[in-house]
Amino acid sequence: MQPNRTAVISAVVPVFNEEGNTTALYRRLAPALSGISLHYEIIFVDDGSTDGTFASVKKLNAADRRVQGISFSRNFGHQTALLAGLRHASGRVTITLDGDLQHPPELIPALYAKHLEGFDIVNTRRIDEAAAGLFKKLSSRLFYRLINYLADVRIEPAAADFRLMSRAATDAFLSIPERDRFTRGLVSWMGFRQAVVPYQAEARHSGKTKYSLRKMLRFGLNGITSFSSRPLRLSFYSGIFISLAGLAYSIYAVVQFFSGQTIPGWTSILVSLLIIGGVILINLGIIGEYIARIFNEVKARPLYFIKEQTDLPAIEQTDTPYEQAEEKDRRPENER
Repeated sequence: MQPNRTAVISAVVPVFNEEGNTTALYRRLAPALSGISLHYEIIFVDDGSTDGTFASVKKLNAADRRVQGISFSRNFGHQTALLAGLRHASGRVTITLDGDLQHPPELIPALYAKHLEGFDIVNTRRIDEAAAGLFKKLSSRLFYRLINYLADVRIEPAAADFRLMSRAATDAFLSIPERDRFTRGLVSWMGFRQAVVPYQAEARHSGKTKYSLRKMLRFGLNGITSFSSRPLRLSFYSGIFISLAGLAYSIYAVVQFFSGQTIPGWTSILVSLLIIGGVILINLGIIGEYIARIFNEVKARPLYFIKEQTDLPAIEQTDTPYEQAEEKDRRPENER
């Protein structure tokens, strides 16, 4: 798909089994975008859905040519779907948001207003809805504290993949060749002038969350190993600590032996073996995670395959006050 370079603002929406949400999202997203510019496009990236998600997208495309759809051949993951949508986005600014309506489209004008102040990237910080479980809140806080302690870049706590990026920031993001992508970390790592806008998380409009506990743990581990080598150093330090403790225990055992105070027993041996064995396995697991990342990079397989896509939209509309303000900000002061 060749991107349409007439768009002013692009919205990228990864979806997976969101048949009940696509139309409802479009009805709220289109007015939010049209208030900024009628030169907009909405790109739904169907991440291998097994329901009628892409059929809903095609119906929207038939009614509004500014709606585009990309359908993967299978489920390649949320982060890959974000990347595919950004590759096809043509706007001078790009908005990314989820398709379950937990990211309120009505916040987009506020993100765009921040962009007009000169920010290339406008992130969002989630304020959990009251219905959010205690486990979800605590695990989220723990994850961001841990990753910010370990990582080489700071990642905004309670961040989400709901953000605005300028064309320059989008192109910079697309130039990163990594395969195991942790978008929130990459966006922080890129630099540029960034701002944060808080938002109230809404309840899911329809369906169930696609992030199981296993996927959440995998996502978190991927984020940590993407931006920090400290776990490898911790593995090294733990090995030194266990070795020194073992040396001290050996000296103690030798002294006890020559003093004639040793007695046969299996408890101390068993405990020592379990501790040492556990530390070894943990360290091997940490090293294995980094080796797996190297393996994935070396394979260099395509990140995704597109099974089907809609036609390019035709965008022929007039500017809005937001767009006129943006054009005015780009002109020298003596021409305003």
